[in-house]
Amino acid sequence: MQIQFALAPEPDPDAREKGRLLFAGPVDFLKGVVAMDGLPPPDRLEVCFAGRSNVGKSSLINALTGRKSLARASNTPGRTQEINYFTTMGPYLVDLPGYGYAEAPKATVEIWQRLLKSYLSGRATLRRAFVLVDTRHGVKSVDEDIMTLLDRSAVTFQVVLTKADKVSQSERETVVEQVRAALAKHPAAYPELVITSSEKGDGIETLRALIAALA
Repeated sequence: MQIQFALAPEPDPDAREKGRLLFAGPVDFLKGVVAMDGLPPPDRLEVCFAGRSNVGKSSLINALTGRKSLARASNTPGRTQEINYFTTMGPYLVDLPGYGYAEAPKATVEIWQRLLKSYLSGRATLRRAFVLVDTRHGVKSVDEDIMTLLDRSAVTFQVVLTKADKVSQSERETVVEQVRAALAKHPAAYPELVITSSEKGDGIETLRALIAALA
């Protein structure tokens, strides 16, 4: 039976409050990791955020946590080359290096892509990967590569569409259909999509509630 990929429903009041409380507490940068042996002890669950360079990962993490500069956004795609860990009252939030940026030095790209793949395939405490997809562009081949890696690693992933305020409603619907079709090929894909806008706040409460429910 084919899985139907739907939009995540609005959280009920209890779930919304649980999400609010999780991010109302302390949220701090813990460390940046450049090799697997630098990862913190696996003493709690974690969720990670993966996406193409310039997909809006840092902006989404800042909106999610309500901190304007917790994650460093950059106008230079590919600048973040570390796995960045943030502490909350619940799981770790893990900001992964952006992928798919061809203009960085090839040797540098290979190092951080290797780190990215090692993390996604080998972190036992990783509860869910949120794969960010730009609503303006839909799923690209580099996204497919990461999704396939997550399938092979049996890591559940959920697509979060970013920058939804940058397109019209009809364009958004077209992209949602394209994403649904792409996800049908990936057994590790969670069957609910989250549509977000870091600028407008759309979908942020839903994402908070989802993370709180995993804790």
